[in-house]
Amino acid sequence: MSLRSGAKGSLGIGTSTASSAFGGAGPSGNILNDPMSSGITNGEYSTSPSNMTMTVGKCMCCNSNLKFPNSVSCFRCTVCQTINDLKPSNQRTEQTIPLTLDRIRTLINTCENLNGERGTPNYDLLEQAVQKTFSNWSILNESFSNGRPVTLEDCGVSLEQVREAYRILLELPVSVIRAMMKSIETILKRPGRMLKRKEDIKFLMIILENPLLAQHNYPQESQYHHNIVKRVFGLLSNLSNELHHFLVNWFTRHPTAIFRKRVELVNSFITFRLAKQQRSASPGSAPAYETDWRISSAARVMALLFAANKQQSKISLSEFYNTMVDYIALISDFDTWEQRSGKFAFCQYPFLISMGGKMQIMEFDAKRQMDGKAQEAFFTLILQKRITLPHLVLRIRRDYLIEDSLTQIAANEMDLKKSLRIEFVGEDGVDAGGLRKEWFLLLVRHLFDPQFGMFTWDEDSKLCWFNPASFETSDQYYLVGVIIGLAIYNSTILDVHFPLACYKKLFGIPVTLEDLKVLRPAFARGLEQLLTFEGDVESTFCRDFVGEYVVFDEVKRVPLLPNGQNKPVTNENRDEYVRRYVNFILNESVTKQFDPFKRGFNHVCGGNALSLFQPEEIELLVRGSAEPLEIEQLRAVTIYEGFREDEKFIQNFWSIFKLMNPMMQRKLLTFVTGTDRIPATGCANLSFKISCIGDDCERFPIAHTCFNQLCLYRYSSKKKLEEKLKRSIMESEGFGLK
Repeated sequence: MSLRSGAKGSLGIGTSTASSAFGGAGPSGNILNDPMSSGITNGEYSTSPSNMTMTVGKCMCCNSNLKFPNSVSCFRCTVCQTINDLKPSNQRTEQTIPLTLDRIRTLINTCENLNGERGTPNYDLLEQAVQKTFSNWSILNESFSNGRPVTLEDCGVSLEQVREAYRILLELPVSVIRAMMKSIETILKRPGRMLKRKEDIKFLMIILENPLLAQHNYPQESQYHHNIVKRVFGLLSNLSNELHHFLVNWFTRHPTAIFRKRVELVNSFITFRLAKQQRSASPGSAPAYETDWRISSAARVMALLFAANKQQSKISLSEFYNTMVDYIALISDFDTWEQRSGKFAFCQYPFLISMGGKMQIMEFDAKRQMDGKAQEAFFTLILQKRITLPHLVLRIRRDYLIEDSLTQIAANEMDLKKSLRIEFVGEDGVDAGGLRKEWFLLLVRHLFDPQFGMFTWDEDSKLCWFNPASFETSDQYYLVGVIIGLAIYNSTILDVHFPLACYKKLFGIPVTLEDLKVLRPAFARGLEQLLTFEGDVESTFCRDFVGEYVVFDEVKRVPLLPNGQNKPVTNENRDEYVRRYVNFILNESVTKQFDPFKRGFNHVCGGNALSLFQPEEIELLVRGSAEPLEIEQLRAVTIYEGFREDEKFIQNFWSIFKLMNPMMQRKLLTFVTGTDRIPATGCANLSFKISCIGDDCERFPIAHTCFNQLCLYRYSSKKKLEEKLKRSIMESEGFGLK
């Protein structure tokens, strides 16, 4: 690798690292001295290494470490070929008017009046204007200005005009489009300056609006457009944190349809790169994406879009998932991420990993920890001659469900990460998963019963919250946290009606009025009315800084701040009042209840795998999906034993299932699987089995919830099948009838 300046000879550098490249331009790593470097002053320096002061910097596009002499004004990156100008060099050499929508229309009208040799419009004038604008940072950065200064709320560009301009240009002859795309490629290869100010990156917002970037009609076009996109992502991803803050706020203000296109653009690029790497990968080799700056740049841009979506929800979390990522070795990726090796890992950007992929990682992490506990038990037996079970076995009396559960969990606190097994005292049955499901179901039903008093319920939202007036001990709330953690660890769905605010608090994410709207919509509407009231708040609402909750039909008043009962709510302080009241309901009033709950949850679930999830995903993981049951999807994944899929009896069963009302369908699902919720990943991932256990008789159907198996007798008529099913669903509990 060498550096050169004119005809002064070369200097051997010979420095490199595994993850970075050092040097100057072209294949030989030389400082520029070619036609692209017009305006660059060639530095003259001694060929003696001792007389040359070197410096290290990063490429503005691929973030590679680069080593170059202090005397040069620019260098070319040997990794991505981007020309980095250390001093602004791309100044206008002639007076050129920035493009606007009106100027484009005027130029088109002019060109259409200048017919060529065959009587067709001559667009040379427009082509020249487009080429000069899109290849010059100074001109493009000033184009399509909205006349306003660049702020967090405004990028200074009229993006609506930009979109209309692209629409018009793409309807013109291909020569104009080709000139525009080649010029965009040129400016991205060499912006002409380091992008440090918020005003410097307007041109990237203009380029990002180009709809051709997402067009892939044939392989050559796809390759060309991806080569442009990689440079856009590279420049965007390596901006400073301050500029990223501006970008996030600008993305937040995109219309939902445009925002979705940005997410799709990033995902299609990542998919393209991963597919290309997988086609060329050799068996046993390290994943190429770990050192691919293109993929890491795209992931960082997606992180900006994800942050914007968190500020103002525009699309669902699932739209950030990249299906191709699920086909990489996720467990190895998780290990790489845990080791903090410095290599890129998709677990750094978990919003790209689907729920199924994250659950795969969590199950691996849970099994690894459970195997570790089993191994500890084995060595304890061998070395200390002390018998410890490889599983956590809880022996529960149905009449003392909560007491037995709490006592045994407390006694086995260090073994909670072992695989869980349940035994109901006095009942036959080996737990292969079904008894565990039933224990969770019954325990949750008791703990969340309004009469038990641990949780309050809102009639409008049908959601529960911690009861600030509860007389239950902190151990009871600790138990609830452990139960939810154990359910996640043991891949069991719970019918728990917590709002999203609960899971946000578990992750330490602040809760706001928006969260209160979900939990207590009627009360939140009252607070919003107070905030927007145009009259005198003090005389109309007659409120002071006091929070209220009910204790045995008696209203208890608690000051929201010292001496709050003597501080009236006015137009001037109503924002503070609402903020404090929201904090009182969601935080302060339930501290004694939530803290032990969180401690119990973290005792079981604390680990790296859980941090891959968003609160919304944890909610889905705990409760399962509440989407309507898709009978046809369930039918498609059902396995039959002793029946044929096409026989009349099975057709009758599905016909009965379909005609049931949604509540009865959920009850049938509970009868077979132990829960009325479907997995977070949908019916397609729910195992369901129907078995024949004999000819027509008067016995009732049987369910093995541990295997999601419904066992049916070959009843003589559809009516008899329906009657037996419905009675079994409504009257069964445990290993027998009520």
